[in-house]
Amino acid sequence: MLLPPKAIGRAPKATGPAAPAGVARPWPSVLATWGPGERSTLHAHHCWHLVLALDGELQVRTADASPWLPAGAVLTAPDVAHAIDASGRRVLLVFVEPESDAGDGLARALGAAKLEIVGSETADRLRSCVAAVGDGELAAALPGVLQALGVARPPPSTRPRHPGIQRVLRHLRADDGSADTSLEALARVARLSPGRFMHAFTESVGVPLRPYLLWLKLERAGAAIAGGAALAEAAAAAGFADAAHMTRTFRRMFGVSPSDLRRRSQLVQDG
Repeated sequence: MLLPPKAIGRAPKATGPAAPAGVARPWPSVLATWGPGERSTLHAHHCWHLVLALDGELQVRTADASPWLPAGAVLTAPDVAHAIDASGRRVLLVFVEPESDAGDGLARALGAAKLEIVGSETADRLRSCVAAVGDGELAAALPGVLQALGVARPPPSTRPRHPGIQRVLRHLRADDGSADTSLEALARVARLSPGRFMHAFTESVGVPLRPYLLWLKLERAGAAIAGGAALAEAAAAAGFADAAHMTRTFRRMFGVSPSDLRRRSQLVQDG
């Protein structure tokens, strides 16, 4: 959950006036945010990272001394240093957990390359995916965005979910941040041994337990920040040790600070 239930944002069109910004989560391990572009310093984060200029072009470089290269979109592999200049543009940012099925799909699509400047034809298809949802939710566009990059969302029938894992997911989604999320505690909720639980969780969800728990903490923190909470309050609500720890995690995972979320007007929730 990215916001209290029923919080809805609107997807921007690829052309025309600036639209509300926000965040979407179409399925576990994929997050997206859209809004005004900025110029970042050289950084790396443990996510696949797509930056799409919704109007015009952005620029990218991989080292402080390297030249800026123009692009309609850029896809970066996990832990690869890069800097983006999207000043004056509206952008869509998509973050994909590398240990997930979607992350595996991106790895297969990109091959040995660490950074890909997306060609104009593919960039146009990506913009069309966003523009096609019109006044609908951004989450509706994200499957098409990933498919345009060579990643298809598997149908639900391809990932049967263990009933014990379903209990754990309901338990975690109902949590206010105070629940015991140790392996032993969650295995008890699932009524499985710790070893069997770890295997069943990854098999059912498509991402290992610890990255998934971190994802939930980041979502909870983002919801609190977007709701007006101070950084320290958001960190406590999400289960981070303090605001500094939360900020470091945001920067490591997403290349942006929690404060950047304040400049985006809304969040959206899918499902």
